Amino acid sequence: MTHWNSFNDFLRDALEATTDEQRQTLVDALLASRAQFPWIEGNRATFILSRLGVQTAAVNLDTIPADPPFAMMTNLPGTTLWYVTREFQADDLLDYMLAIDDPLTPLAGEQNVIERVSRHWQVDPSNPLRMDTPQMNVSVLRMNAARPFPDWAAMPRVPRGQILEHTVDSAQVGFSGRRLWVYTPPGYENAAGALPLLVLHDGQWMIGPLQVPYIADALVKHGRIQPAIIAMLQSGGQDERLREYVSNDRHYAFLLTELLPLLQTQYRVDSTRIGVGGVALGALAAAHAALNNPAVFANLIMISPPLGRGAMQEQLAAYSERFADAELLPRRIFQSVGRYEARSRFVRPAQSLQESLQSRTSVAYKFAEIGSGHGLVGFRSILPEALSWIIPKNEA
Repeated sequence: MTHWNSFNDFLRDALEATTDEQRQTLVDALLASRAQFPWIEGNRATFILSRLGVQTAAVNLDTIPADPPFAMMTNLPGTTLWYVTREFQADDLLDYMLAIDDPLTPLAGEQNVIERVSRHWQVDPSNPLRMDTPQMNVSVLRMNAARPFPDWAAMPRVPRGQILEHTVDSAQVGFSGRRLWVYTPPGYENAAGALPLLVLHDGQWMIGPLQVPYIADALVKHGRIQPAIIAMLQSGGQDERLREYVSNDRHYAFLLTELLPLLQTQYRVDSTRIGVGGVALGALAAAHAALNNPAVFANLIMISPPLGRGAMQEQLAAYSERFADAELLPRRIFQSVGRYEARSRFVRPAQSLQESLQSRTSVAYKFAEIGSGHGLVGFRSILPEALSWIIPKNEA
């Protein structure tokens, strides 16, 4: 079987072939010789598609500053192969899709984006690394120095905790019938003593594609975190998330006077070790609660909170000042942002907050900038570090 040390070696041989049949034979040999793509060589990644009858093909990456955000693929003449090579940073971990025979018109003017995506975009059949969600499945590009991105649910030798489900109503916020998933660690039923509690927003993501219970199981097994109780509360729709999660004192009151009492009466919660966290807008709700009452919410996780320009930017801008002016802050704070998130809404405000918090000697603070955009792939990749920082094994 033909072996190539690089994609360019293959491409040179294919372009030197004198007939379409010879080139297609080389394509078939390439596909047989490599178990998966993209083909990563240093800081370069080559994406491919092999399919009959394709007119245009592209890689859809949110990191591309264009509309649509496509890297157009080239067809190897006379063959089924389409390809494109792009450069990335060594620690990039990015979600992407293949756009096949897409109309290539701007998405900003598209009347039915969902229909267009469902018709023309798909996961990469050559790449087994992917994330599946109820809304959309995406492929994952993991460069050589990127954070691990395992399927945490596919670890059969890891002892599993339990997940109990409740239904929650709130007089403070005005919702009813939302689902609450509560994770208890392996051995909880037969063990004595109270455990740390972590409350996470957007529970439908935490229990689903972000795999928080499975991550917690693995971290407990390997001694990275203490056994802990993790409560994951379902959020409302996007409009409800904006109203409830951004600087909403009623939501803070719900956490303090409705949710915590429910959890404390049904689970063995150590009231001195309660944390709160979230991703995106959920991180803002967590920050608001922790800033209002750091004596109760002593640990804080903020993954990609929007702190800058955009919707509700006046309220968002106040968070940095609130952190800077606070006499008392949570004992432990974890903050992260994605390198490819919108700079004015996420990256620059995150870096500014980092400068403020890292000077606070009373806080055990950790900041991470990851090679991802604003999405569930990046969120899941950083959660093990966030949990390990907030519920460390050696904290009494």
